Amino acid sequence: MTESTTATTLRGRRAIVTGGASGIGLACARSLASAGAEVVIADRDGAGARVHAAELGGEAWEIDLADIDALAAVTASADILVNNAGVQTVSPIEQFDAARFRFMLDLMVTAPFLLTRAVLPGMYAAGWGRIINISSVHGLRASPYKSAYVTAKHGLEGLSKVTALEGGPHGVTSNCVNPGYVRTPLVEKQIGDQARVHGIPESEVIESIMLTESAIKRLVEPDEVASLVTWLCGPHAGMVTGASYTMDGAWSAR
Repeated sequence: MTESTTATTLRGRRAIVTGGASGIGLACARSLASAGAEVVIADRDGAGARVHAAELGGEAWEIDLADIDALAAVTASADILVNNAGVQTVSPIEQFDAARFRFMLDLMVTAPFLLTRAVLPGMYAAGWGRIINISSVHGLRASPYKSAYVTAKHGLEGLSKVTALEGGPHGVTSNCVNPGYVRTPLVEKQIGDQARVHGIPESEVIESIMLTESAIKRLVEPDEVASLVTWLCGPHAGMVTGASYTMDGAWSAR
């Protein structure tokens, strides 16, 4: 596929990317825009969303996805939905704050459900749609001290598969992308907490904790995740649905 063809693959498609003002979300927004899509950057960081939407010739949507009551009333139209927004908290279960646990499940399971529910009628009417859920290797494997995150990502996996079964007859696919640790602010913020709960220096966290299960000893780059997301939206992925695509350096092969 030539560069000019790639730039028009998604022309005329409207894509909503949550958490699109930074990290994986921003990389996805840029990649989808480069393929011709009109991108909506949805983020609670309204200023960041506006800056990057202007950069891409897209649209900013300032929204708190954890405000479930407000989100339940939202109407949205998109050909592509990338459910990416997420947070992390590292803590033993017996010390894990219950309100924080609920917040994380709302943000990473209930919000994707509500957005998927909002866009599916338009996708069904058009006979085409792509739902991409940014899961994690933790949607397939567990790690200690991440009860809310692992629970949420496992839940997102189930939502994605049900969406694939219901959406298939209407031309809508639904897939998960499952990276290992990605070089993003979300991962960088974990280093101090990981050092604390494991009782090791921060300088040892990446090698001793984050990369210990991976056969390839480096972090995943956001652009690598975005490339897979864009392929899943493209013309060669029409029969790819209900799948979970690992990008974890063989972590989940163990």
